[in-house]
Amino acid sequence: MVRNIVVIGGSSHPQLNESICEILGIPQGNAILSKFSIGETRVEIGESVRGKDVYIIQSGGGKVNDHLMELLITISACKTASAKKVTAVLPLFPYSRQSDVPYNKTGAPLVKSPNQFNKPDLADDGYTFDSTPPTPHPDKPWSRGLTNGIDGLHKSLAKVHIDDYEISPTTHTARYAHYSNGITSHPKRSDISETSKSGDYFLRQQASSHVSLTNGVNDDNASVTSEGQKSAFKPSPGYKQWVAQAGTLVADLLTCAGADHIITMDLHDPQYQGFFDIPVDNLYGRPLLKRYIQQHIPDFKQCVIVSPDAGGAKRATAIADSLGTEFALIHKERRPTKITDRQNATMMLVGEVAGKTAILIDDLADTSNTITRAAKLLKKEGASKVYALVTHGVLSGDAIERINASALDHVVVTNSIDQREHKLKCPKLEVLEVGHVFAEAIRRVHYGESISVLFQYD
Repeated sequence: MVRNIVVIGGSSHPQLNESICEILGIPQGNAILSKFSIGETRVEIGESVRGKDVYIIQSGGGKVNDHLMELLITISACKTASAKKVTAVLPLFPYSRQSDVPYNKTGAPLVKSPNQFNKPDLADDGYTFDSTPPTPHPDKPWSRGLTNGIDGLHKSLAKVHIDDYEISPTTHTARYAHYSNGITSHPKRSDISETSKSGDYFLRQQASSHVSLTNGVNDDNASVTSEGQKSAFKPSPGYKQWVAQAGTLVADLLTCAGADHIITMDLHDPQYQGFFDIPVDNLYGRPLLKRYIQQHIPDFKQCVIVSPDAGGAKRATAIADSLGTEFALIHKERRPTKITDRQNATMMLVGEVAGKTAILIDDLADTSNTITRAAKLLKKEGASKVYALVTHGVLSGDAIERINASALDHVVVTNSIDQREHKLKCPKLEVLEVGHVFAEAIRRVHYGESISVLFQYD
């Protein structure tokens, strides 16, 4: 029995809460977790947590946003009630797949926006996939690089002030006189247009009802219908959409709510730990998967461990090396021809699976599209049987129907997410218990012992 500890179970996975408390030999902490009629989360701590170590268990499956808000409020309530230490136990970390901005949506590059004088050469559809600045090629001249350094930025700002000055000379004469004096060495504005028409650009912008503004940059390529209605978003050359960094925000929210420690399992992106300035213990689900292979798959030494994508190759090779089995990789190639095309991946197997049992290893299955397509490819390449071993089985949407109709023979997941409903609908599904892993992690953290033994899977 562990003393001077309070374990509060969230509403996301009651079965896992009971399992962990039963292994630790303590009752669940008394807390009321409910909602008001308006939908706001209500949390009341029904026992004293003063000077105690509090562990709050809340997984990221199901209604993720509600569970996350419930966790934050519970952490804050325990911290306000003078808890000595508050640890958030997250079997599946919420928003773990949004740890950084995707590589193909890195934001607007620092280049000049196209105008009537420096429009780039585009394809017929008005979009180019050339890099900005262009990548050097042996048969091509080197690019000029970025054309708007610091000097260009200052000059552009000065010209904007001069435009404002020329529109309202009586108001801004004294204020912007030194700007106009500092630009006399550059070509005069009269070389391009008449000075009296310097404000026409702004007047045209105000009078036009169909000019598209994108991220503060004039989009000359936006298409407009004859009725004046805007069509679907069409990015201008060199522009990429901005994407929110939700992962960093969630890390900051947990820290600001009062969490002193985070315990989770198989983060989708290990770099997530760097977003915190508090300790984060990322446990491994590989020992459970390895043990299942050894105990339930006959002649596992002749099997082939397969990674369904390049991102999970390191995870799969670790299990393959520890078991002494062969390894294969499925490579997904995405080559869209247009910005509007869906990036359908062409899957290619690197390795040999003919006449062997293939074991797919992945950390998370949401819609199950990746593992079902991989299973189809493996069966096409001659695999006799296909297993899928996944740490976190989110299985949202029509994932269960897709698995039932797929070439997968068995799908093995852990109960980091509640799988009771999924198991009733999917006869191929098997569930592994992770309660003892988190219970041992809680016990070791509480007594100040090392948890490195939980990271070992050999």
